[in-house]
Amino acid sequence: MRAAAAQIAFRYRPKDSATGVTRTTTKRLADVLGVDETQVIHLALHELATKFLPQYEADEGALTKAQLNQVKKSAPKAKGGTVRSSLFELENA
Repeated sequence: MRAAAAQIAFRYRPKDSATGVTRTTTKRLADVLGVDETQVIHLALHELATKFLPQYEADEGALTKAQLNQVKKSAPKAKGGTVRSSLFELENA
């Protein structure tokens, strides 16, 4: 993916709200935190991600065969698709 295609459109809002902030607010946060405006946005996204996205907990390694079978039994059945246990597993077609 080219760098330009990976960019997102970001616009400051004329008024602070739950879905947007003003540049004044971002600048004030940057001053308080000792970072630049871009880092403020990244810190805010990081906080949201860690708060709302499920966290992966470190474990003892790969699933056992019994655990894998249990996951396959409880997973919804894909229509016309297959379930792979690894992204790196080579399957003979």
